[in-house]
Amino acid sequence: MRYDVVVVGAGHAGAEAALATARLGLETLILTLNLDNVAFMACNPSIGGPGKAQLVREVDALGGEIAQNIDRSALQIRMLNTSKGPAVRSLRAQADKISYQTQMRLALEREPKVQLRQAVVERLLVEKGRVRGVVTNSGQEIEARAVILATGTFLRGEVHIGERHFPSGPQGQLPAVELADNLRDLGFEVVRFKTGTPPRVHGDFIDFSKTIRQEGDPALFFSFWTDPSHRREEVPCWLTHTTERTRQLVLENLDRAPMYSGQIQGVGPRYCPSFETKVCQFPDRGEHHIFLEPEGRRTREFYVGGLSTSLPEDVQHQMLISIPGLKKVRLMRPGYAIEYDCLVPTQLDYSLAVPGVEGLFSAGQINGSSGYEEAAAQGLLAGINAARHLAGEEPITIDRSTAYLGVMLDDLVEKGTDEPYRLMTSRAEYRLLLRQDNADLRLVELGRKIGLIDDQRYAAFLEKKELIEKERTRLLSTRIKAEELPAIGQSSTENLSLAQLLRRPKVSYDLLGALDPARPPLPPEVVEQVEILIKYEGYIKKQEDQVAKFRRQEGRRIPAQLDWDKVQGLSWEGRDKLSRLKPRTLGEALHRGVTPADLAVLGIYLERGGENIE
Repeated sequence: MRYDVVVVGAGHAGAEAALATARLGLETLILTLNLDNVAFMACNPSIGGPGKAQLVREVDALGGEIAQNIDRSALQIRMLNTSKGPAVRSLRAQADKISYQTQMRLALEREPKVQLRQAVVERLLVEKGRVRGVVTNSGQEIEARAVILATGTFLRGEVHIGERHFPSGPQGQLPAVELADNLRDLGFEVVRFKTGTPPRVHGDFIDFSKTIRQEGDPALFFSFWTDPSHRREEVPCWLTHTTERTRQLVLENLDRAPMYSGQIQGVGPRYCPSFETKVCQFPDRGEHHIFLEPEGRRTREFYVGGLSTSLPEDVQHQMLISIPGLKKVRLMRPGYAIEYDCLVPTQLDYSLAVPGVEGLFSAGQINGSSGYEEAAAQGLLAGINAARHLAGEEPITIDRSTAYLGVMLDDLVEKGTDEPYRLMTSRAEYRLLLRQDNADLRLVELGRKIGLIDDQRYAAFLEKKELIEKERTRLLSTRIKAEELPAIGQSSTENLSLAQLLRRPKVSYDLLGALDPARPPLPPEVVEQVEILIKYEGYIKKQEDQVAKFRRQEGRRIPAQLDWDKVQGLSWEGRDKLSRLKPRTLGEALHRGVTPADLAVLGIYLERGGENIE
């Protein structure tokens, strides 16, 4: 039995990888421990949020599936950070968990070149530095020209609830023990990470009158290709909070918490801590937000966001009833922590290939990342590059100035991570350029070149680009007389263009309509782009100049015998890191963790002639 590609794992990374390779013409087999858990949402049934929404939009622009899938299965979608600038505005969707899984499985089953099969992979077949397939627990050898590992948190998974711990994948699924051992035997460097999840409760026993209702917006979508006329039936989420009693319960039972008893050895995520960690790190904070989120339209199960815990079940129950609205709560699933093996990501290259094992790629949480969105993006890129490798083509690499995907790759592959990696807007130094609203303008051309954007979508993209440029040009050239400005609460001693007016802080595109009878009817996404491009033009130009300067300097050579003590202004840490790493270029120094401040000092030194000391 032989395939072009075998994908091990059918989570968010594996599904995107398999769809990408199949859509690029390769016969693809995707293997999963359980067919009922394709694209399973083991933790929060949601997609998006700061940094993550940008990533989902980028996957969509490159031809991936996650954005369309959440649009098909969302209970509600909201825009976060609306009071802030466009760089940090982010969509967030609450998913119908079962629908999300069903829809993604259906997408795989409908893809002609994908075969979806339930099997446990126990080891890789590697010969003479090249992967040639996998072996399942039934002893079956499956040959493949390329293999993509997308095993999530299943490698030697171990669940912790209070003093109890036992081998398990997420939510009671099987762990992958033999494959984890096989990767170690093959010489891969492996670390142990930990993540966790909160309890789930029965919605019929929530007193919603003691909580705050949170609505979505039925006009919002993640995918650039979703029909804007579609309207979903919105389902609300609810906000409540912990109390002093909740905090006391944690403090009274810390000796029973695996994170604090020494039972858990793996490193947990700093930016998504357990509730026990919140209590210990913020001892003076009496309340923490709790989000009650429905898991689907056809279930009464609710996710208790913000209460991730591995305390014993009896303590979890007491914690829940201490929260407003949950006094009569019925626990459906306890929270837990899970430890798992993952690869040290610095073993990978930018294509997510494993150097030294030709044809082997790795994507998702096995690479030390956390989150469905990070996994999906890696899966798409691994699938694309596996296909290009088999076609004898150069891999696709994306840098930090082009996409959040590039930021994540650079952070993981060059810097590594000592905790489950989470993408955030603060990690992107050029985030004003890498907005969720312009992901298509940044990446659709690349998706087209790869072969994942079809003619219909590309035509729609080109039409959108043309409408944006036409309207931007019209606003720059259309002038309004000074005496007309009071109609919109503005004043000036001279005539102004519509673009000049739009740059003013309290003037919106909609407000300009009172002075602009010739305005053409435009789709909302076109209006959004025009307004951002004009209103933030100066800031955008400044970041574009920074990117251009970075790209010019990135290739600047660093003399091999440079005496770091002569470079005045370097921090002690920077001097130590540079002397150990011996980077060949400024770009390599940045990628390997040298701070921008030390890089600036080194750049100035080289510009002033330091590079001629050889």
